[in-house]
Amino acid sequence: MSLPRLIAALERRYGPPPPPKVTRPFEMILYENAAYLVEEDRRDEVWASLKKLLGGRPTPQRVLDADKGDLIEAIRHGGMQPPMRAEKLRRAARIAMDSFDSDLDGLLKGPLKKARAGLKKFPGIAEPGADKILLFTRTAPILALDSNGLRALLRLGYGSPDGGYAAQYHSAQEAVEGEIRPDYDWLIEAHQLLREHGKALCKRDRPQCGECPLAKDCPAAGTFGAESAG
Repeated sequence: MSLPRLIAALERRYGPPPPPKVTRPFEMILYENAAYLVEEDRRDEVWASLKKLLGGRPTPQRVLDADKGDLIEAIRHGGMQPPMRAEKLRRAARIAMDSFDSDLDGLLKGPLKKARAGLKKFPGIAEPGADKILLFTRTAPILALDSNGLRALLRLGYGSPDGGYAAQYHSAQEAVEGEIRPDYDWLIEAHQLLREHGKALCKRDRPQCGECPLAKDCPAAGTFGAESAG
């Protein structure tokens, strides 16, 4: 099954995904760092609380001007170690101001290699996160993948599961390169649908292969033994 047909099958299963909630580069960095290991609904609640504290439109200066205690309280219900997460937000703000004069839009207008390297300076932003920012800001037509989407693609035969996470990510990117559509709407939906599939059915543990709409075309289907039955 080609990648476009695969994505179409996922859309039939899960429905069209909603548009991304956050698409400005600095705000995406804050959104990723404000919460840790929580469900998306909780992350959205934390984001709303943080935006309220920062006057609706978070900027590097507003993050640094915020009282430390208030910043911690705003993101407290976003998982472990609120003080550490608050400091990551402040560190992101300092990087934005010191390295990019608070202008991440300007960074993204430069060469792609430089933009990706600049984004990776921020806490919590490795290559997959940088690619997501480049995609959601419509800077570069890349099929960004989170861990759920990457796992699903690897099981479907795109790329190699060998090596560490970075090697797996690069191998999957190379494998899909000839099949992606250079269309931002399609690429964003593909990212979201693969992510949803990895969370809902193609889970790391106990994947639900019996319910998967892609099982007949998936090399990994049925190879998980008792894991796929739970």
